[in-house]
Amino acid sequence: MNIKPYIRSMRLRTIPQSLSGIVCGIALASTVAEVELPTVLTLILTAALLQILSNLSNELGDTLHGTDKEGRQGMIYSLQGGGMTVEQMKKFISIIVTLCCMSGLLMIFFSFGTLFCIKSAAFIILGALTIWAAMKYTLGKHPYGYIGLGDLFVFIFFGLVPTVGGAFLCSLTFRPLWILPAAAMGCFSVGVLNINNIRDMKTDEATRVTVAMKLGQKNARIYQTVLIALGWVLLLSYTSLTADRCPEYLYLVTIPLFTINLAGVWKRTDRQLDPMLPMLVLTTFATAILFLIGI
Repeated sequence: MNIKPYIRSMRLRTIPQSLSGIVCGIALASTVAEVELPTVLTLILTAALLQILSNLSNELGDTLHGTDKEGRQGMIYSLQGGGMTVEQMKKFISIIVTLCCMSGLLMIFFSFGTLFCIKSAAFIILGALTIWAAMKYTLGKHPYGYIGLGDLFVFIFFGLVPTVGGAFLCSLTFRPLWILPAAAMGCFSVGVLNINNIRDMKTDEATRVTVAMKLGQKNARIYQTVLIALGWVLLLSYTSLTADRCPEYLYLVTIPLFTINLAGVWKRTDRQLDPMLPMLVLTTFATAILFLIGI
């Protein structure tokens, strides 16, 4: 069996996007508790699997709805390129869903010591909702990504949930101020989606509605600027309220990278925007890592 089409459709370059909130959550947890390695490892594994599930479901959904077709500005993945059939993709998605469930349950067990308590049950329900959100962005009869709700769901499930949820799983506690860096990760993640939607605006208009399409080319770029600026305001607000040492501001070194990325979004169009996607993903991940190191 040729595994290259499967690996291509997993879009491994996007995994740091899902890990940014997790790393940020681990950093927050470390300020109030001793973080256990098994919880951290299963948390990272679950987040990576959920990102892969989202990528596969997105590809299948776009194919079934006729969005991925000739003239698409982004990368050509396995279904569109003929490397996989729809049935093969469905089976692959089923395998990844199973792995997500197994990894998620193990993560909850390592965190709480049991699967049979109220907290465990709450996180099992949250995990089920996260799997649903990962799959229904473009899959199904009424995918939320096709009616302009993608930004909201990305903010919640790539910002608030992994950061605050991850911090709680690692520390078994919650601090209201954690909402600030969680929202910052959400803003940066929505920024990644927005670049994608600006790039695909011309080819998406026949099958879907996105926030970028509603705003138009210029206003979508203003929206991108607001997302990045707001993310930084939120992150700096948290640090200014909690930090007592200069190293906790270490993540400031990534500001030039965000600035370069934003300038590229304003100057580039269509397929030229594609390099801006992985750049923002990796810059956000680097910011989260430096946030962790600083703390």
